[in-house]
Amino acid sequence: MNFSGEWRRLRELDWRELDIKEAGGWPWSLQLICCLLVLGLTFVGMHWYLAAPKAKDLADAEREERELMRDYRHKAAQAASLPVMRDQVAELEARMSTLREMLPTGTEIPSLIDHISETAIDNQLTIDFIRLRSPVAQEFYIEQPFDIQVRGDYHRIAYFLAGVAGLPRIVTQHDFTLEPVDGQGQLRLSMLAQTYRYRPSGGEDARP
Repeated sequence: MNFSGEWRRLRELDWRELDIKEAGGWPWSLQLICCLLVLGLTFVGMHWYLAAPKAKDLADAEREERELMRDYRHKAAQAASLPVMRDQVAELEARMSTLREMLPTGTEIPSLIDHISETAIDNQLTIDFIRLRSPVAQEFYIEQPFDIQVRGDYHRIAYFLAGVAGLPRIVTQHDFTLEPVDGQGQLRLSMLAQTYRYRPSGGEDARP
């Protein structure tokens, strides 16, 4: 095979006189180039027409597979932790039940006021007043605020506050004011106290 001769024929070829109908008489190297060019264009066309859509479908399938695997791992982790979560929910429900038992019902508010009065008397305090305010409804509970004003010495007032905080029913203490009582050597405690009633979805007390 004379490559130098073929190269010389290509260089001396008048490209303007080429006729596709006479392609059989072209130099074999030109025929080879044209065949390769046709094969390349055919390959590119087939790839664009057939392979490109399949490649897009494959990329979409791979992306969907990754998402499904991520969801599977997430759900598998949730399933593995389900017994622990159930135990935690049961523990929270038990604690909530205990806390609800510490909240007075509407009928127990007078008894709670009596207990606060007894705590003041036990600590030898003088009760000026214990006065209920209007209840305030929240989403899950009802606030029952009341004003307390008592008189006595510093230590007995401190014992009284500790006694109120230690009552079986929940009572929170707010807005303390402590001032001396003129000429008596005593202090006057004024504060806002609040207890709470559980309010289930029905809007009524959970316990009678």
